[in-house]
Amino acid sequence: MKGIIFTEFLEMVERRFSAQAMEQMIAAAQLPSGGAYTAVGNYDHGEIWRLVCELSKVCDTPVPDLFKAYGEYLFSRLASNYAQLLAAMSGSFDVLQSLDGVIHSQVRRLYPDAELPRFDVVERSPSRMVLVYSSKRHFADLAEGLIRGSGRHFKENMVISREQLPSDDGSRVRFTLTLQ
Repeated sequence: MKGIIFTEFLEMVERRFSAQAMEQMIAAAQLPSGGAYTAVGNYDHGEIWRLVCELSKVCDTPVPDLFKAYGEYLFSRLASNYAQLLAAMSGSFDVLQSLDGVIHSQVRRLYPDAELPRFDVVERSPSRMVLVYSSKRHFADLAEGLIRGSGRHFKENMVISREQLPSDDGSRVRFTLTLQ
């Protein structure tokens, strides 16, 4: 997993909780990397799970809620850092529709070794979108946070429902998004 996911997570923890909470989390996680990340480095995705699980204990917040909050935060940071990619998009559905074809192709150009999730749009109308998230890393809560972050970015009132889909490893989730 690309280091930017880790560096942005640590930044969020320090901003939203505290430097002390961040240090407690890192120490308790006993990470192979020691909790030292570079944005362009590659790290085992299990480390982000360990960090979030430890933050959950430090801050008494459920793990799914932390992943969702991080997804929202991450979207705002990516939107700020890559504003040119969002400039031609008029709403969150445009962003989500272009994830695999446009945005992830740009990510692959910058980071050829990146292992990215899939977002397949199954249905789209002006007020409703159904998409299937697939990733063996099981970051559906993070994906939901990113979706929420896109809605917030475009000032949309979005209702999100979610359904775990049958798969050998539980890696597929269907999101149904409704704009109100």
